[in-house]
Amino acid sequence: MKIKITSDSTCDLSREQIEKYDIGIFSLSVILGENSYKDGEISPQDIFEFVKNSGALPKTAAGSISEYVEFFTDNLQGFDALIHIDISAQASSSYSAASKAAEDFGGKVFVVDSKALSTGQGLLVLKACDLAAEGQSAEDIVKTLNELRPKVNTSFVPDSLTYLHKGGRCSLAALIGARVLKLHPLISENEDGQLVAPKKYMGGMSRCIRSYIEDLKVKYPHYDKTRCFITHSSADKELVDLAKELVDQNFDFDEVCETVAGSIVTSHCGRNTLGVLFISE
Repeated sequence: MKIKITSDSTCDLSREQIEKYDIGIFSLSVILGENSYKDGEISPQDIFEFVKNSGALPKTAAGSISEYVEFFTDNLQGFDALIHIDISAQASSSYSAASKAAEDFGGKVFVVDSKALSTGQGLLVLKACDLAAEGQSAEDIVKTLNELRPKVNTSFVPDSLTYLHKGGRCSLAALIGARVLKLHPLISENEDGQLVAPKKYMGGMSRCIRSYIEDLKVKYPHYDKTRCFITHSSADKELVDLAKELVDQNFDFDEVCETVAGSIVTSHCGRNTLGVLFISE
């Protein structure tokens, strides 16, 4: 059985990974003022400039049912089945639209709510590719992905709460307090796919990233060693290099991939946000 793996652009996989695994990508939209762009058509710098000049966050938009129908039709050609991995249903209406579109394909299209975003979602996409390459059935792959979802560590540490505040995800008091005390919350997704802030780090970003990765080591002593992502929104090179060094010291992954967050994720977290994402056991 030939199975096509597809995903929303919010999976934040690199172009090389998308091409290597022949992953179909459905691009969500970013709206800057009166102009609408597909995720990937603009750079993070474009977003930073827009926020700086306008004082407002970009808007983001999911695809319509008809757009998903067209996307599935195109990507099913030459394949027996298609598995589409969506951004968390808690974060977007994409899952709902994709699920309704899948009803037109007589059971050949399977839609999975990743209950994650960015490369937390991307980890499940690549796992689906691995399983498809092994010759597993679509039903078995979907079952495995659903079992793995609660084990995906999707977490980030933002440098600033400005974007979260503009997006209504933190209060003005929290924003001011974070600036004064140099607080950086740990942002993670729970098993329901909702963003939560279970902990705060204090100090400069280098110090916070060091504490964050040490905490990950303690929390996840057992993990899938296949791959890990260091994903950031155009973070300083020194910060990314530090994260790579710490991951190498504290973990034993077969592959450590650096990716830059796409327009959708960047629109909500701002510059210099960084996360280490992987699947636990």
